[in-house]
Amino acid sequence: MSTTKVSLGNKLAYGFGSIAFGVKNNGFDYFLLFFYSQVLGVSASLVSAALAIALVFDAISDPLIGYFSDNTRTRWGRRHPYMYGAAVPVTLCYFFLWNPPAGLSGDELFPFLVAIAILVRTLITVYEIPSSALAAEITNDYDERTSLLSYRYFFGWSGGTLMATVATLVLLVPTAEVSDGMFNIAGYHQMGFVAAAFIFVAIMTSALGTHGLIPHLQAPPPKRVLSIGTIYKEIFDTLATRSFAALFSSAMFGAVATGVVASLAYLFYTFMWSFSAQQIGLISASVVISAVLALFISPLISKTLGKKRGAIAVGVLAFTVNPAPVVLRLLDLMPANGDPILFPLYLGIIVIDVALIIVYQTLGSSMIADLVEDAEVRTNKRSEGVFFASVTFIRKTTQGIGVVAAGLLISFSGFPEGATPDQVPMSVVHDLATLYVPVVVLLWSLMILCVCMYQVDRAKHEENLQTLGRD
Repeated sequence: MSTTKVSLGNKLAYGFGSIAFGVKNNGFDYFLLFFYSQVLGVSASLVSAALAIALVFDAISDPLIGYFSDNTRTRWGRRHPYMYGAAVPVTLCYFFLWNPPAGLSGDELFPFLVAIAILVRTLITVYEIPSSALAAEITNDYDERTSLLSYRYFFGWSGGTLMATVATLVLLVPTAEVSDGMFNIAGYHQMGFVAAAFIFVAIMTSALGTHGLIPHLQAPPPKRVLSIGTIYKEIFDTLATRSFAALFSSAMFGAVATGVVASLAYLFYTFMWSFSAQQIGLISASVVISAVLALFISPLISKTLGKKRGAIAVGVLAFTVNPAPVVLRLLDLMPANGDPILFPLYLGIIVIDVALIIVYQTLGSSMIADLVEDAEVRTNKRSEGVFFASVTFIRKTTQGIGVVAAGLLISFSGFPEGATPDQVPMSVVHDLATLYVPVVVLLWSLMILCVCMYQVDRAKHEENLQTLGRD
């Protein structure tokens, strides 16, 4: 472990692996609810229930995977055996998520969706937790951790964006039988194959690219006999701090809000704004611009404002801008659908807002990394996996509780399932938007309030390093 600068090659190898999580997240966030409810005809409430069930499994499996990763002893270190081992299984399961059994239709798909969602989310966790936990091992430096994680968020967002762009511009296109590409079921089948290939390449490239770091990473603790009770007690002792509670609560509120936004994004694009599949593809592609902006802004914010103050400032700005277009449409202050000004205006707002959101997420993960030494001072144990398990769990909650909430909003608003834009009155779309805006604003406000309670600033981090003899 080093407090010096991390090489560009190591940053690229570390960051590249998040493409796998980004592609998987993008599919769950933006396409899953639409695909299973509007295309396959599964009740939106059942899709939400399937994700809620999977979330229960996440709550059990995520901390255990983090703990076992911290305590694994192999010649390939603590993290890499999990990274290599997850590659093939998660690739296959993600493919079948978008290629369900042909003999099932409508609500008959519910048991399959529950099972495949649990498998995909658990297997991606087996890779993502050990992989992301490397950030706290590669460097101790307060600002260099933010820089390292900015690469991870850059590739995660860009990878998911590239997949969404390929899907909307190349795969989900109109056919002779289907006038709206978003309802092209064959395109979703093809998307499953391409996305699964992206996931496999990302995992293997990152695992191989960081393999050379293994001798320089933190050694595992001495081998000992453990019971389930002991494991969960040590996990609780590690995480039982005000700063972790602040970040976890903040991220949970943010994840639910972001999940609602992401799950309803394509629905609003299609039904509120009447954007074409090509325009939706351009919106997706623009996230790469946002990710590039965030790659440079995140380290700058960390150095000038510090992580906590920077996260608060960026969060307030980002989550004020995000619902603005919908609010303006409800007030009849946005250009009408089809107006040539509408799309570039909306696109500009999205580029700026998503960049700020990525910066906020990067700073939040970097703050989690700084809790590793804070906990080690108290417990005399290195627990990177346990801490980053919380990050992975929260990020997956984006699909879990977020999709559940989005499904409930759809149901409460009376939005019809399996309907095309010409079959849905604009008044119904406005009813959904009227529920949507106060929900996300409230959740994001609670998110910012919670992060204010975080206590590990630059001075505290340096003090922890000195206590551990690593300054």
